[in-house]
Amino acid sequence: MGQLTNEVKAGGTQVKKVSTAPVFIALALTAAIMAGAYAGLCAWAGSRTVFYPKETISGINVGGLTVEQAGQVLAGALPGRTLSVSTVQTAEAEGWIPEAGGASITLGELGYTAGQCPAIAQRCFDQQTAAPFLSRGARVLSILTGSEGDSLTAQDRDEEIFREGVAGLAEALALEPVDGSFSVQDDELLLTKEANGRSVGEEGLALALENAAASGETELQVDAATRPAAPLSIQAVYEAVSGEMENARYDQATGDILPEKRGASFDTVSAQRVLTAAAPGETVSVPADIQEPEITAEELKAVLFRDLLGECTTHVGGTAARVSNVKLSSAAFDGTVMNSGDVFSYNETVGQRTEAKGYKAAPAYVQGETVDEIGGGVCQPSSTLYYACLLANMEITERYAHRYIPAYITRGMDATVSWGGPDYKFTNNTKYPVKIVAKYDKGYLTVQLWGTRTDDLTVKMTYETLSTTPFEEVEQLDPSLAPGQRQVKVTPYTGYRVRTYRNIFDGSGALLSSDVEAISDYKHRDRLILVGPPKEEAPETSGAVPGIPATPAEQEPATPPSTQEPSTPATGPAEIPAEPETPVEPAEPPSIVVIPPSEE
Repeated sequence: MGQLTNEVKAGGTQVKKVSTAPVFIALALTAAIMAGAYAGLCAWAGSRTVFYPKETISGINVGGLTVEQAGQVLAGALPGRTLSVSTVQTAEAEGWIPEAGGASITLGELGYTAGQCPAIAQRCFDQQTAAPFLSRGARVLSILTGSEGDSLTAQDRDEEIFREGVAGLAEALALEPVDGSFSVQDDELLLTKEANGRSVGEEGLALALENAAASGETELQVDAATRPAAPLSIQAVYEAVSGEMENARYDQATGDILPEKRGASFDTVSAQRVLTAAAPGETVSVPADIQEPEITAEELKAVLFRDLLGECTTHVGGTAARVSNVKLSSAAFDGTVMNSGDVFSYNETVGQRTEAKGYKAAPAYVQGETVDEIGGGVCQPSSTLYYACLLANMEITERYAHRYIPAYITRGMDATVSWGGPDYKFTNNTKYPVKIVAKYDKGYLTVQLWGTRTDDLTVKMTYETLSTTPFEEVEQLDPSLAPGQRQVKVTPYTGYRVRTYRNIFDGSGALLSSDVEAISDYKHRDRLILVGPPKEEAPETSGAVPGIPATPAEQEPATPPSTQEPSTPATGPAEIPAEPETPVEPAEPPSIVVIPPSEE
């Protein structure tokens, strides 16, 4: 058929007009062909009993496979797929430990197990067959071009396993904060810079993992919150370690052993500079002067109060009130524990002797006279303790001799005390705690010092009499007496000046030293006799006092040899020379000899 044209003449010009109908017809035919082809494709897709060619499930190719075959392929590949998870923030910016990385988890650990894979394959195939007729062809085309595939969904996993996996991964990604800390070693101070921690929220992590599983991604990042660590203060470190070294000590209040403490000193400015330059979590060293304790708590526990260091026993005589005062005052310091370097004060430990505490009136010396006074007799425990301290080789800090020589202990070995007056003090000069034990039994007082012996030395006390001052007899008229009557008012004492020696022996019995311990001055006291008015014819009298029986208190003690050993037993050999052949009078030490206003 020829082309249809219309010719029009206008102004002598001829115009030819072409018809477009054939073009539209061609296009319509093409569209009809394509529609038919697409319909055929849709029909073909709907008739498939296997997955479309190049079909993928979470990136795994199952094209051309049956549901059963696809389930097997998924079971072999899907559960073992590993997801690598890291946090968004940089470690340096957040003060984390630089080498702290991420964590990983498999899809199987998230509940996408091999047992779930057949159901996953079936779900994806059902979606393929259940798609509307006209959309099937479009899906086939998109799959063939690689722009579409099936994804995993929440229904494809075991939810309980998924939640457990998320929680475990969140814990693995978390980072505990490392607080700043320090330690002391040898001749250095180790400082650890603080490092912040981090935490990952489980809900956000679960969503990110679900999306990665659906898309087939193997690497993902999640947000993390910073958990701040406590910074290390150089000033706090200085306050904690500076100062003197302390050995382990005994706590009298609790009965526990207090731990030892190192001593250290260091340059705080230099230490701060080093710590600032350190990376988070890094441990740096700072030079320091370290003093290590000699005695640790563990060491002290094994030897605490193990050895008897010194012991003294004295006989307690006198009135029942005096005996009661001795018991009460000795019980007051029984069980006292002194750590190394501690100073014991008798007055501070025993306290004021009052009736309210149970002390009674008993004979005591006041301004040279014997009177009944509350607490009379408490000097005997202090003297017994003093002698035990000498034998234990303790350092005597303060000691005073009695005004008159006492009868219950060897001369020169006594220690008088009085509230508001003389005190007895000694220092624990050993490295270990010392416990004082005082016991009264059947008229005898025993004081012991228990501690830890670190050598084989023993102490033996001796004394020499430097001078003797005899008493005199003085008469005093007393009109109240009958004519010729005589009455003793004051009993006499002989005066002595005594020098004591502390003699130290080694384990073989060899004398190592013999040093002057103290010089004690005991005053003499005259016998005072009250006499009545003279008779008209008074008979001559001899030196004896008629009608006055001699009492033990009036008997002048026998003058001892120039040098004597104490009557109280002491450890050590008996062959010690009593004194140097030509003793030299040493300068009298201060605070050794006083005349107290009142001796209890």
